[in-house]
Amino acid sequence: LTGAQLFFKCENLQRTGAFKFRGAFNALAQLDEDQRERGVITFSAGNHAQAIALAARLLDMPALVLMPDDAPTSKMAATREYGAQVLTYDPITEDRETICQRLALERGMLLVPPSENRHVIAGQGTAALELLEEVPRLDYLFVGVGGGGLLAGSLLATQAVAPLCRVYGVEPEVANDGQQSLRAGHIVRIPLPRSTIADGALAQALGPMVFDIAQREAEGIVTASDEQLVQAMRFFAQRMKIVVEPTGALALAGAWHGGMDVRGSRVGIIISGGNVDLPRYARFLAD
Repeated sequence: LTGAQLFFKCENLQRTGAFKFRGAFNALAQLDEDQRERGVITFSAGNHAQAIALAARLLDMPALVLMPDDAPTSKMAATREYGAQVLTYDPITEDRETICQRLALERGMLLVPPSENRHVIAGQGTAALELLEEVPRLDYLFVGVGGGGLLAGSLLATQAVAPLCRVYGVEPEVANDGQQSLRAGHIVRIPLPRSTIADGALAQALGPMVFDIAQREAEGIVTASDEQLVQAMRFFAQRMKIVVEPTGALALAGAWHGGMDVRGSRVGIIISGGNVDLPRYARFLAD
């Protein structure tokens, strides 16, 4: 495949089917009793939504989640099943952060964003921390990038316990705001990304907190095409017998096609999630 030894952190087997539960639970666990009574609000295309919903249920607090009206059916249904109230918005004509800030003010809820929160970032970083503790002496670590919380947390964990490991983020080709930002030396905001099967990584810009960590610690950010993501998903299905969503396949696709010569190296891959509508998943594998 790559000529390297690959070590996978399978966050598709995590609670709610993605790494996002780590950061959501850590952030909500910090709240005092007064804020728990008032509840939390967030915006998400799916995995952070489910994570906040379950964490809020486990910690006995109300949760409101704003999701795009074209979010995957399975992710929207799961968010409701975990107990959150779900509202939808049009991602073409409406700004999710503006809506969330207004609702948070009206209802007294705390906004817990998917990435720009230090407790969320710290929680996400435990995925990389566990991998680095279980598999010492990694040469490379590849991490999918949407909002960048997993990348930021992974960078902090790697710097703390394995500073010689080189960490690369991987974005969809059509949503490479992070790659452009690192190259420019400042945050670059891109237009609403064109369609990609990696629906969990449709970000327009990294937040200041994530960008600062990435600029300081990351080796770089590479990209993967939809075709490369499908190729990685097929590998997971055929060779590893696991279901991985397109966004979850970013890290492997980046290690495979990102242009780094990893032959003979020990390479860590964080599979970020496995939440995908089954009919859609079947089409990816069959086409």
